[in-house]
Amino acid sequence: MLPLFATGGPVDPLLILAAALVFDALVGDPPGLWRWLPHPVAVIGRLVDVLDRKLNRAHRPSWDRRLRGALVAVGLTLAAVALGMAVTGLRRNWAWGWAVELVLLWTLLAGRSLFDHVRAVATALAANGLSGGRAAVARIVGRDPNSLDGHGVARAAIESCAENFADAVVAPVFWYLLFGFPGALAYKTINTLDSMIGHPDQRYREFGMVSARLDDVANLLPARLAGLLLVVAALFVPRGRPDRALRVMLSDHGHHRSPNSGWPEAAMAGALDLALAGPRRYAGHAVEERWIGTGRARATAADIRRSLYMLAVAVLLTFGMVVAVIRFN
Repeated sequence: MLPLFATGGPVDPLLILAAALVFDALVGDPPGLWRWLPHPVAVIGRLVDVLDRKLNRAHRPSWDRRLRGALVAVGLTLAAVALGMAVTGLRRNWAWGWAVELVLLWTLLAGRSLFDHVRAVATALAANGLSGGRAAVARIVGRDPNSLDGHGVARAAIESCAENFADAVVAPVFWYLLFGFPGALAYKTINTLDSMIGHPDQRYREFGMVSARLDDVANLLPARLAGLLLVVAALFVPRGRPDRALRVMLSDHGHHRSPNSGWPEAAMAGALDLALAGPRRYAGHAVEERWIGTGRARATAADIRRSLYMLAVAVLLTFGMVVAVIRFN
């Protein structure tokens, strides 16, 4: 499954991937480590921010900003591949290189962080009402929290849970399985570029266009795989509807503005018998989107907890997928 440049060394890279998934699920980010070392994703983010401020100037013509943005996207992705190959070389040629790769791969997974942030919304909404829910959901979504009622807060948290399952868990695992650590690091770089500059607003429409398209391509298969994993996870969720999850995923995924995010969101909506997405407001503008799913739009904190149950099962299924690859590799 893994290419030749990713194999070798004292520890099988598939075992490193399985261990990274376990550590992420049980612990989250390595505790205390980032007080001494910069987080890899934070380093990528700082580089993107510096290049954005230096190269993305409003007075430049559109073609120039688009070219500069393309160079940033391609250049940082290639740099990530080169750095990833250096880490792979370290694993193959140093007895403890596998530990370096394990820790770095661990940091590229964010399933536990996603779980904790979404759970915080359910806790705040139940304990502190609308104001608490708005404050908590503002940490994980880009829309205007003050435009949301309690049901809107719950829907936003559930949508983030579904969409980010693909970004935070499935996609890094998918690209590691195909191309080893260079694939996972390149994906995380592309995903960070998209989250920072891949917006269709006036500032980033040109400069971030290539970053957004790269992210669409990088998530094309992982998003659909994430949707299928959520469909299967619905089998184990109280009152979950796997049949409806599959039906809504196939019929409503195109209602989302993203070519990829609609797959896991539609699976989640169908499994929990909810209506997600729909009209929403971001800072300074409103977005009129179609509803995903035909269930209740009046989501609650209890529905957030059910989505977290689905997330936990789907992460376990992802781990099972890796174990199956180990078994038959």
